[in-house]
Amino acid sequence: MVRDGYFYGLALAAVAAVLWGFTRTWFWVFPPLVLGAFFLWFFRDPGRTIPTERGLIVSPADGKVTEVVHIKTPDGDRLRVSIFLSIFDVHVNRSPVEGVLREVRYRKGEYLNALNPESAVRNEQNLAVVDCIEGYQISFVQIAGLLARRIVFNKRPGDYLERGERVGLIKFGSRTDILLPAHAEPLVQPGDRVRGGASIVARIAAPEADPMLAAMGAEMLV
Repeated sequence: MVRDGYFYGLALAAVAAVLWGFTRTWFWVFPPLVLGAFFLWFFRDPGRTIPTERGLIVSPADGKVTEVVHIKTPDGDRLRVSIFLSIFDVHVNRSPVEGVLREVRYRKGEYLNALNPESAVRNEQNLAVVDCIEGYQISFVQIAGLLARRIVFNKRPGDYLERGERVGLIKFGSRTDILLPAHAEPLVQPGDRVRGGASIVARIAAPEADPMLAAMGAEMLV
């Protein structure tokens, strides 16, 4: 359970208790109890079995794959996999790979429907760039949606991330994009359902692991 779930759930339970004390009727008490139960359910954080094979990129979020496409960026060609999160999906985000968080870049923006392709450019978003231990760089982007009003990211540049490690969440409906090297082999297609940290979205034939990044990770685990 994400901490926010307890905050909202307990606050609404307190509201229900106050209403019961004043009214002694379920008509007023029932709505805050139902809403509190919804928040407890929405902020769930189930455990996941993380794949360990080299060269695999796991999904950064739960949801439905809406796009698998090659795009051009200022840094060159990339493979983009887009995942739409409805309010019914787990909203905890996870790192797709193991490596060092190189950059975090937050940008304010609009709140278009996350299914709208323009949301990737115009909406509020948070970009995280990771130097993977296996010798390539990936980015993943938390994008606010029509209902989402807060992006949470708990890591800082320089942090060492494990594959599948929890890194933040987006509250309510939203979208998460992952940008991979153009030669990555996609293993999902539009319409597929994925689970953060557990579902494999792509594979990269990677060179030997970077010894410096591996050593950094070993030091952080001591």
